[in-house]
Amino acid sequence: MATSTASHNRVLNPVLKQRIMSADEAAALIRNGDNIGMSGFTGSGYPKGFPTALANRINSLRDKGETLRVSVLTGASTGPELDGALAAANGIEIRLPYQSDAEVRKRINAGEMEYVDMHLSHVSQYQEYGFFGKMDVAVIEVAAVYEDGRAIPSTSLGNNRAWLECADRVILEVNSWTPLAIEGMHDVYYGLDIPPRREPIPLISVGQHIGSPYLNIPIEKVVGVIESSEPDRNSPFKAPDEASKQIAGHILEFLDWEVKKGHLPPDLLPLQSGVGNIANAVLFGLEQGKFNNLTSYTEVIQDGMINLIKCGKMTAASATAFSLSPEMIESVFADVKEFRKHIVLRTQDISNNPGIIRRLGVISMNGMIEADIYGNVNSTHIMGSRMMNGIGGSGDFARNAFLSIFMAPSLASKGTISTIVPMVSHVDHTEHDVEVLVTEKGLADLRALSPKKRAQVIIDNCAHDDVKPVLQDYFDRAKKTAPALHTPHILSEAHSFHERYLKTGKMLP
Repeated sequence: MATSTASHNRVLNPVLKQRIMSADEAAALIRNGDNIGMSGFTGSGYPKGFPTALANRINSLRDKGETLRVSVLTGASTGPELDGALAAANGIEIRLPYQSDAEVRKRINAGEMEYVDMHLSHVSQYQEYGFFGKMDVAVIEVAAVYEDGRAIPSTSLGNNRAWLECADRVILEVNSWTPLAIEGMHDVYYGLDIPPRREPIPLISVGQHIGSPYLNIPIEKVVGVIESSEPDRNSPFKAPDEASKQIAGHILEFLDWEVKKGHLPPDLLPLQSGVGNIANAVLFGLEQGKFNNLTSYTEVIQDGMINLIKCGKMTAASATAFSLSPEMIESVFADVKEFRKHIVLRTQDISNNPGIIRRLGVISMNGMIEADIYGNVNSTHIMGSRMMNGIGGSGDFARNAFLSIFMAPSLASKGTISTIVPMVSHVDHTEHDVEVLVTEKGLADLRALSPKKRAQVIIDNCAHDDVKPVLQDYFDRAKKTAPALHTPHILSEAHSFHERYLKTGKMLP
């Protein structure tokens, strides 16, 4: 492989060299109504030049009275050059499976964009099963392409394998920002078939490689190759606030107690954590703690995991993408050959595979918007109907984890909303998939507890002091007046917290 960082030196296949074109020329190949599968997962490995050019073309056509709108399928969230640009141009008809862009969110909640929120482990197989219809175009960012058509993936794999196999046409964006030394970090498994021919996935340890380091590019499908050198959307790291530190402390204390009880081995089990302040606070707490030889089987590599690898606390981390601060991605790229020994990037049908999660015994830690007193969790909707981001991979992990933990501060929206409510306004994770709830106030271990016992533990341990009396009053009255006592509710009052907020702008009386 050539050592130059120029993109044109990274396209070694002679046929593909002849198909190098500008982003504007590639965007001109898109037709109204196309279903487009794009690379990208949590702000990494997404095409930058192509979607921006497509957004410009959409705006130009609109000025001429013409319409161009497309459906966009990705791995998860992307970046402003993709989601932000296309949403601002009103160019997305349907978006799935996960997003975190403010403009996309605004249009979804205004009814201007259709959105399908899905478990991330389902996405590629649903496309392969034909549930989404034909995929017209795949637009995939890679780091380089060999003479024989094998491509070095970039900083995420997501659904790239499936998109390349399912799409009628392929556009490659070769990004020279990603160092060539990343070669060998990826593990693309080509053994997944559709039922009834699907066989067991032979993955039994976190750092194991079971596939190829390369994406197989179908040369005959490639209609365009774009060159770029733009970085990923690497969000600046925010130091954990006090509430996040307290939540992390409760979780670490709980894990220590689980080890003492013999439920967990001294080096724990593979860790999974969602993105954000609380997750990184837990990871930084582990860096200072007594656990060693840690592993992670998760979706994204975060700053805290890199620090754990650097200090020798974590030996192996498996994910489908990076989600790092600008400083941390520079640190990884500067020593990528060393990090290749510890990090494996997989396609998300493997990183989020329920069977593997259960086999490895993953400890799952994810954020939530709210939880109710019986342990149901809302991860996606504000006040029941306004979409925030989506369920992401939390459901893949929660239902199949060895331990399923959900966490959030006890109050949100500058202290005006209680995270613990009588009944959640939207259910993503039922009480059957939630084993532990944590706020800065404390931790509720819900295992083997009946609904009424769960309710009392959650009120006592997780509710904010200002909210606890109101929840206790509701629960006490429900036990006296509900028509049945297994899960007592006063349905006429169950959403009073949310109604009060909508009327007054605050939940607290």
